[in-house]
Amino acid sequence: MGREDSAAQGCCPVEVREVRGGCAGTLGRECGSAVVDFALVGSLLTLVFLSVVQLGLLVHVRNTLVDCAAEGARYGARADRTPPDGIERTRALVASELSPGYAARVGARITAGEVDRQGARAVEVRLSAPLPLVGMAGPSGLLTVTGHAYAERQ
Repeated sequence: MGREDSAAQGCCPVEVREVRGGCAGTLGRECGSAVVDFALVGSLLTLVFLSVVQLGLLVHVRNTLVDCAAEGARYGARADRTPPDGIERTRALVASELSPGYAARVGARITAGEVDRQGARAVEVRLSAPLPLVGMAGPSGLLTVTGHAYAERQ
């Protein structure tokens, strides 16, 4: 394909040169800067991505614990059940919804009892669990949630 053919197709002829040495046309100090830029921006984006994933995990665990505490309170508030039954139900739900290892760390941090809510008896289940700040492992901080349900036996 010659110059006449490329002109007939509407293309501008381009001169192609073979570059040797890798950094032709740039100053020597800029050679390889794209690799450094990629490493810096890539590591920053990775950190932001992992932070968003961690925040999502924290919100998911919190919402799941709130639901488990509320379901345990509803179970303990039934007419044929007691608040300690709500504790066992909450413990079983945490083990099935999150993980048995995480439920073992929650352990004895689940309490239940009857409380007065605006003149009516209610069952309150309180759950304290470790913060999942590095995956499902975490530091010593605690996340405390409660669930309430009006007792059927008034």
